[in-house]
Amino acid sequence: MSREYDLYLKNHRDNVAKGFRWMEENLPEVITKANEQEYEIPVDLEHQIIFSHDASKNKPDEYEAYDAYFYGGNRSWWVVVQYQWAWLRHIHRNPHHWQYWILINDDPNEGEITLDMPYEYIIEMICDWWAFSWAKENLFEIFKWYDEHKAYMKLSDRTRIEVEDIFKQMKAKLEREKKGGIAEIPVNYVQKIL
Repeated sequence: MSREYDLYLKNHRDNVAKGFRWMEENLPEVITKANEQEYEIPVDLEHQIIFSHDASKNKPDEYEAYDAYFYGGNRSWWVVVQYQWAWLRHIHRNPHHWQYWILINDDPNEGEITLDMPYEYIIEMICDWWAFSWAKENLFEIFKWYDEHKAYMKLSDRTRIEVEDIFKQMKAKLEREKKGGIAEIPVNYVQKIL
């Protein structure tokens, strides 16, 4: 176990939580919509995002490979292969990754199908992406990042519409805050949500 990777995981999860808390406070309609969805198993969105996000990264078959790849100072063939296997496990264990929702059929005539993501995982995915903006203390950075990556992402039409609608709401709120003279990430806001 490395202290560096443990610290990264803690900071990432804290930043995911900040994004979720920001949405709760500033875009309650987004959270309400998720809570109003009908699911076979009831969803506790707060628990899912605040307490369970990326929990599989603590499993040895993910943790050790990620730690070695990012913090081990060695990118040998074996380290890279182990990391690739860990990433594959991670996206298949965590439905907040868009790759989880790509169905590759055995029948070549059926091909590849991109399934709709349930709304709660869309929110978690956005909070996951946004965590990097929180870490950089630039909450607008996510929009540039998405513009640079969206053509590559395989999202269903409905999922893409939902993602971009949430982004529009986020950006509008952030721009209103910026015009009102509020700093990128007010210190008192960060203290309040932690």
